[in-house]
Amino acid sequence: MPRRKFLLTTLAAFFAASAIYAAGAAAQKKSKKQEEPTTGAISGRVRVEAGMSAGSVLVILRRGDVEVAQTSTNAKGEFAFRDVEPGSYGLTFRKQGLQVGRMEHAEVRAGKTVNIKEGLYLPIDEGSIAFIRGSVFSGSGRSFNGAKVELARIEEDGSLKKLDSRVSNATGSFAFRLPPVRARYRLTAKADGMEPASQDVEVEGAAIYRAALSLEPARK
Repeated sequence: MPRRKFLLTTLAAFFAASAIYAAGAAAQKKSKKQEEPTTGAISGRVRVEAGMSAGSVLVILRRGDVEVAQTSTNAKGEFAFRDVEPGSYGLTFRKQGLQVGRMEHAEVRAGKTVNIKEGLYLPIDEGSIAFIRGSVFSGSGRSFNGAKVELARIEEDGSLKKLDSRVSNATGSFAFRLPPVRARYRLTAKADGMEPASQDVEVEGAAIYRAALSLEPARK
């Protein structure tokens, strides 16, 4: 009798343990199923022409023509949208001085990131930018061919941030294209055997700004 009672107690404990294990496994499976991602992401990088900044480009995420979200690129032109519902999306890119860009058919899947690496190039909008056009002359007033002209932006603290450079052509001419925002720039012309010459240019908006730089022989 005691042996039978022991056997029944053992079987009851076994079935109870099995039930607890099964319930735990079912709960774990259900929890795992609930943790599966339901959204995706879109990321990419915008490229622009030399001398223009790829930062602060407004990026609009669309479903058709309906805006879903928006963000801005960082200094490197990078952007990202997180927690995007699966589906087909379009992107619009806007920045003053650049042509508006559009991209369609970005297919988002749950748990996946759409990484856009190609096709995100925004050309300059010629009708809404600033130009600095200038000429380099010798001390005698002749056009100076082959001078290196450097362009730098004058920051608020007075420091210079180098942006671009050109080489003057046969007529001594050069040109830079810039965003149509208020800023101060410094042009510096250099050539072998000549003293460097500089000129500051104040840009206030979309227009053509003129400059003339005269190179004198270096002092011996």
